[in-house]
Amino acid sequence: MAVSLYQIAVDAHDPAQLARFWARVLDWQVLSEDPEEVVIGADERTLPGLVFMPVPEGKAGKNRLHLDLAPDDQAAEVARLLALGARRADVGQGPDVSWTVLMDPEGNEFCVLTPKKLPA
Repeated sequence: MAVSLYQIAVDAHDPAQLARFWARVLDWQVLSEDPEEVVIGADERTLPGLVFMPVPEGKAGKNRLHLDLAPDDQAAEVARLLALGARRADVGQGPDVSWTVLMDPEGNEFCVLTPKKLPA
């Protein structure tokens, strides 16, 4: 039996707003939107995507799962993400780490890594 990762689900107080933030971050597009979910992805054929689903409560505590972004230029990407509405976050990472921890507009932590050489 084959299995593949289809989507990563994100609880959100305002799914449409958070989906649009992440679409700008990843240079993705909104693929579908209704009151129960907003789906973004690179395109309709590329997996996985992110699906944002409404919840009444706000985020509480540190994320148990987070996204790592691997840009070509970490400093430039951090500046771009801050301009899009991200905020810096302190999750106890200390001053000597090679990544930058940010939060999206609803407080979900994510990391911006130093440039990585990805496999071809």
